[in-house]
Amino acid sequence: MTRRQNRRFALGLLAAAVGAFSLVGLTLAASPNVRQVAPEPNVQDPGQINTPTSKLWVFDFRFKDPRLIKVAVPGRGQRLCFYLWYQVINNTGEPRTFIPDFELVTQDTNRDYHDQVLPRVQDEIRRLEDPTDYYKIKNSVTIAAEPIPPSRPNAAPRPVTGVAIWDDVDPDSNHFAIFVSGLSNGWSITDPVPPDTKPVVRRKTLQLNFRRTGDRYLEGSNDIRFVPPAQWIYRGSKLSVPGLTAPAARPEK
Repeated sequence: MTRRQNRRFALGLLAAAVGAFSLVGLTLAASPNVRQVAPEPNVQDPGQINTPTSKLWVFDFRFKDPRLIKVAVPGRGQRLCFYLWYQVINNTGEPRTFIPDFELVTQDTNRDYHDQVLPRVQDEIRRLEDPTDYYKIKNSVTIAAEPIPPSRPNAAPRPVTGVAIWDDVDPDSNHFAIFVSGLSNGWSITDPVPPDTKPVVRRKTLQLNFRRTGDRYLEGSNDIRFVPPAQWIYRGSKLSVPGLTAPAARPEK
C-alpha cells in the first residue's frame, strides 16, 4: 500500500469514528425509550421563552420512564430505589447553572420524597445505563457544579446527563408525579393560601405523571408508564424572598 493510500485509509477511519460519535446523540434522540420535553409557555410567564429580548429561559429536558433498582446501601441494608435517568439541554444561547430539585409525590397515598445522593446506588445505575461511562452521569449535586453549556443552533445538542434517586417510596402507590424544578428561572408571586398570611412564591416547574400496574409484592420497572402530557406549571415553593409583600388586590369586574 502506497503512502497516499495509507493516508486515505487513515482519513477514512477518522471520518468513520467521527460519524459514529455523532450518531450516538442522534440515535439517543430517536430512541423510543427516551422522551423529549420542549419548553412551553404558561400564562404566568413574565415574558417569552429563550428570546434575546426576554430574561426568561427554560431548558429542554429528556427522560426515560422511572426504573427500580435493588442495592445494598451502606447503613441502610438492601433497598429498592426508584431512579429517573434524564438529560438537560441548554438552547438558551448562554451557559446556565442547573440547580435541580426532583420531588416525587404519590397522588394516591399523599406522600412526597425529595431525591437523594446515594453513591452506591448511583454506581449501580451507571453500570446499567452507561457501562462505558460515556455520558458521565451526574447526581443532583455534581450537575450543579458547572454551568450547562449552550448548544449551537442547527448543530447536534450538547446534553448533560443526570440521575435522580428516591429511597423508601410507598410500595402501595400506583399513581405518582415527579416535579422537576431548576429547569427555568421563571417565578411568580401569588396571594397567600389561608390560613397562611405570606405570599406564595411559585417556580416554573415540569410535572411528569406516571402510573404503576404492579403492587408491593411484585414491583418491577416494566410496570411503570408515563402518563402524557408533560406539563409546565408554576408550583408553590418554600423559597424566601426578602421584603416580599402580597400582590395588590385586583379590581373586580
